[in-house]
Amino acid sequence: MTSTYRINYQLRQHKRDGLIEFIKLTLSTSFVLYDEAADADISPPNADEKSALIRSKERYAEVMSGVEKLINDHIEMQKLGEPEHSRLHRLVPTVSTFCTPLPLRKAFLLADAQHTISARRFVSPSFNDIRRILNTAQVCAIAPTLNLITFDGDMTLYDDGKDFEQDSALVILIIQLLSFNINVAVVTAAGYTEDAESRYESRLSGLLHGFQLSDLTNAQLGRFHVLGGECNYLFQLGDDYHLHFVPQEVYQPEQVRAWSQNTTEIDAVLDIAQANIEKCVQEMNLPAMVIRKTKAVGLVPQPGVTILREILDEVVLSTQHHLLRYQRSPSVLQAPLPFCCFNGGSDVWVDIGNKLIGVQMLQAYLNAKPEETLHVGDQFLSTGNDYATRASCCTLWIINPQETQEALVQLTDILEKQK
Repeated sequence: MTSTYRINYQLRQHKRDGLIEFIKLTLSTSFVLYDEAADADISPPNADEKSALIRSKERYAEVMSGVEKLINDHIEMQKLGEPEHSRLHRLVPTVSTFCTPLPLRKAFLLADAQHTISARRFVSPSFNDIRRILNTAQVCAIAPTLNLITFDGDMTLYDDGKDFEQDSALVILIIQLLSFNINVAVVTAAGYTEDAESRYESRLSGLLHGFQLSDLTNAQLGRFHVLGGECNYLFQLGDDYHLHFVPQEVYQPEQVRAWSQNTTEIDAVLDIAQANIEKCVQEMNLPAMVIRKTKAVGLVPQPGVTILREILDEVVLSTQHHLLRYQRSPSVLQAPLPFCCFNGGSDVWVDIGNKLIGVQMLQAYLNAKPEETLHVGDQFLSTGNDYATRASCCTLWIINPQETQEALVQLTDILEKQK
């Protein structure tokens, strides 16, 4: 009994999002109890059936209004320093920080107009439906005050392991963001210690080419940054359209430099991570290589090989477990030496530092408040490296570059109207 419970917990908990599951369950009540047209014939809808569709939309919208109120109450409790006493926290104990209210009713109506969620009679509102609604609500909420937008790289701006293509629609959209004098940064796990500028420029070649063809001012170009290795290497775009290294003492606070330069402890943590990853490779007979860097260690599949996500999650969770035991820490965000152990979709990496620290440093360096900052990424499950950013800024959970494009179209449309 105990063993079965533990296995089920381990299999499910890291693959779910508490708030999305709560909203999905709440909407499913309307789907199950108030369906008025599931058994209708296949003739064109009559007046009664059209009225039923209107009532279905309104019930869903009322549910989203209710969740919107719960979030507002949670924000008020956050201001008092007592978020754990909000009603939403009691219903969803894993709920994170909210930096802005979320207009969920408005976002649902926009999504319903596009995807006809309320007209479905055999498929209830899904995880992805709700994820997209939350994204739309966040875009609407933050657009008036947006100061800094940060992006993950792989599967957010470009396909996994690929480079930023010149013909990507995201080139024009990012140029538009900079033209509105918004700070833009790519915050990526990729960490290059040798010839770093040219390596990052190669990955972002299509975007940098687009900058050269644009009419952005030098000041606007200078608002573009790349933060590599989660939070370890910062570069700024110059008026020569090349990336230039920013010295750590310029942007890193003293407490970050203290642990980031502690090579003895960094090596000790990476040694433990490497030992566990190598053990996983041996025990599961994985066709993979173990790669060690200055501030990272990772498992990368052999060329042409795909490793199942469940196996990658096993490597992540087991490595995370051993690192927390070594540091005697109850959670990753409380570890004395910050680290990030994540499933990258096709590989596993352990980095010293994490994106939460990276975003917070950019906020301080660029003078952006949490409610003025938006992070866009695809790894928001607890085994992903975008997950931690929720504690310090607004977020968009996308699953591919196409969804990033759709979100930025929404955002730039609002910004253009404001202008």
